[in-house]
Amino acid sequence: MNNHIIFGVHITDRFKHVPEAQSLFTEYGCNIKMRLGLHEVENKCSPNGLILLEMYGDEARCLELAEKLAALEGLEVQKMVFTHD
Repeated sequence: MNNHIIFGVHITDRFKHVPEAQSLFTEYGCNIKMRLGLHEVENKCSPNGLILLEMYGDEARCLELAEKLAALEGLEVQKMVFTHD
């Protein structure tokens, strides 16, 4: 992969929607170089969360993961692509 790809995955009602997302993270695990989960914490855990994924390997396969995640209810996916010379 010539490009450096990072996905931001916003999950609403993470207690309800994370199991489906986790299944995809497992399926594409060899293409995920880094995974960082963030959520608001005040008096209790927030139902919403943000997961950052740094991707690795075949670019088409990485983009396939983004499409599958975006198709899930309660998930929004945005990507950053940095090109290397």
